[in-house]
Amino acid sequence: MPEKTKLDPSRVWKEARAIIWRYRSRVALGLVVMVIGRLAGLVAPTSSKFLIDEVVALGRTELLMPLALAVGVAALVQGGSTFALSQILGVTAQRAITEMRKTVQAHVARLPVNYFDSTKSGVLISRVMTDAEGIRNLVGTGLVQLTGGIVTSAVCFAILLYINWALTVFTMSVLLVFGGAMAFAFRRLRPLFRERGRINAEVTGRLGESISGVRIVKAYSSERKEDLVFAKGAHRLLRNVAKAVTGVSAVTSFSSVIVGLISVLMILVGGAAIVDGSMSLGDFVMYLFLTGMMVGPLVQMASIGTQITDAFAGLDRIRELRSMATEADGDAAKERLRRMEGHIAFENVSFAYDADVPVLRDVSLDAPPGSTTALVGSSGSGKSTLVSLVLSFNAPDTGRVLVDGHDLAGIRLGDYRRHVGVVLQDNFLFDDTIEYNIRYGRSNASREEVRRAAALANCHEFITGFPDGYDTIIGERGVKVSGGQRQRLAIARAILADPRILILDEATSSLDSESEAQIQEGLQALRRGRTTFVIAHRLSTIRSADQILVVEEGRVVERGTHDELMAKRGRYRELHDRQYRIEMNRFVNPGEELTPGVAGPEG
Repeated sequence: MPEKTKLDPSRVWKEARAIIWRYRSRVALGLVVMVIGRLAGLVAPTSSKFLIDEVVALGRTELLMPLALAVGVAALVQGGSTFALSQILGVTAQRAITEMRKTVQAHVARLPVNYFDSTKSGVLISRVMTDAEGIRNLVGTGLVQLTGGIVTSAVCFAILLYINWALTVFTMSVLLVFGGAMAFAFRRLRPLFRERGRINAEVTGRLGESISGVRIVKAYSSERKEDLVFAKGAHRLLRNVAKAVTGVSAVTSFSSVIVGLISVLMILVGGAAIVDGSMSLGDFVMYLFLTGMMVGPLVQMASIGTQITDAFAGLDRIRELRSMATEADGDAAKERLRRMEGHIAFENVSFAYDADVPVLRDVSLDAPPGSTTALVGSSGSGKSTLVSLVLSFNAPDTGRVLVDGHDLAGIRLGDYRRHVGVVLQDNFLFDDTIEYNIRYGRSNASREEVRRAAALANCHEFITGFPDGYDTIIGERGVKVSGGQRQRLAIARAILADPRILILDEATSSLDSESEAQIQEGLQALRRGRTTFVIAHRLSTIRSADQILVVEEGRVVERGTHDELMAKRGRYRELHDRQYRIEMNRFVNPGEELTPGVAGPEG
């Protein structure tokens, strides 16, 4: 469980002030409308005094029509102000939420890849979608209602002091006790709301994983296991919510007690004042109404205060996320890459995900423009990590990665990655059309260019076999097409992007022998003139590579062409011969399964 961090109100309030200031004109207008509505709400209580003391007691019936008109107009003003407030602040709150979501999403998209390796997607989705919702209580009706409640209470308090200062002092003494209790409750509730957001994000993240991996769940009959995992998280959330509900209920119950105590004071003190003639019956009725108008907003502040506390907790979580350094930080001071030849070199590069577990050790290589460099070796030897450094997903701990003689660390990432195309081992496709997925790396490509790329990747034929052709929706992660078809679509996407540097991470691993043979010619054409790095599963596919690097335990133990390495009779020859025997075994005995533990070299 991650370590809890304490919410710093001053730090979060600084963030809140910036948001409020950004929408200050709308918030100010909302405050004005709120004050007008609250002042209109005072007309009915004050008119009760005249109705009782003048109309009823003295028989001044000529005041009935003016009093009725005043109350009616005030009611219209109140209704209009309520509607205007929802339009002014409601829309403003939604705009603020949308802008915050856009800002957080843009920041998340630019975080380093290793952050995503250690953070669940559900947690990030919760930050973008749920935590931003709290802003509505800052620039929406929440904060304005809080301010309006204070204004209303202050005006009512002044009038009440004028009517009967002694009764008002007693009433305020009780309310001060209530205010102290609320402040104490908020201090206790604030950590619960902050913790709730974290728990909700974790539960949402795991739920998203179980839904995305539903085929694995069902394949291993693990529905019950997922039920238990989700139930555990849901009960953690339940315990948090139960504590918060208990706290809020305690505040609400205490407020009811306060209202009761004020009623007792009204009966005792107010009744005595009427008897001794210091208050008229009209004064007392108006006093009751105004006291309700003063106490009501104060009690409502408990609910609004809870909402604003929740908003502060969400805003603090967003602040923590936005304080993380992105890949683009400092890009303005870095060198522009206006032209790319594609010369990649490693100079004594070492890298480790964990400090005590090195993955690459003192690796040096030189990949001239237009050359193909193949990486082979055992699973976990560091091939994919080496490629991640070429993609700048990670940065070397020591040594340098050079691009056309320039240190990659000093080049703007956006400029560099515009020249890079990838076909990874786990190809991701979006829940959109086939054309959208092929066009993803080059959105301005024409339909004809998309078709040419698809033909080169040997997927035009199966695409046109679908009823909707290139407009076929392929589902989340491309679930409606086969693994081999997904791989070919990813290859078409890379072909269309026309990169200077091409990464093929087991690009044909999901294809059968016939399909692989069909696209080898296309891949040869794709590689021509581009600096290509190939992680090879089948060694037969890299015979034409300009250089082959054999990587073992993070070191390059052999390098050379296919013929040179075969002649050395070293590790490459060992891997090649083992795979050859396996392939021959499959050819001679196609129905015979391999002995467990015997496998070809993984890429």
